[in-house]
Amino acid sequence: MDQGGAPPVFSVTAQGDGEHRHVLVTGEVDMATADTMFQTALREPATRLLLDLRAVTFFDSAAIYAVVRLSQRFPAALTVLPSRQVRRVLEISGLGEQEWLADA
Repeated sequence: MDQGGAPPVFSVTAQGDGEHRHVLVTGEVDMATADTMFQTALREPATRLLLDLRAVTFFDSAAIYAVVRLSQRFPAALTVLPSRQVRRVLEISGLGEQEWLADA
């Protein structure tokens, strides 16, 4: 049912130089968008990945799974910059102390 609201906003962009990759995500990361975030992060080869989630407003279990998979692909080479909402979800899920999670 259409409730007249604007559709959720999601965007993901990436740039890099072959060694470092910076992925900027905005809006809602959920089961409809998490794989797009994951695939965008892996689209070009890189040895280090910066996942900027500071503009993410919603983050669900599919998003958590995508980040965990990225941490496995980039062991000791992933940095996640969380929004307040993302940090809270990761803390609740038991991932608040991961080395890849940057301080606010």
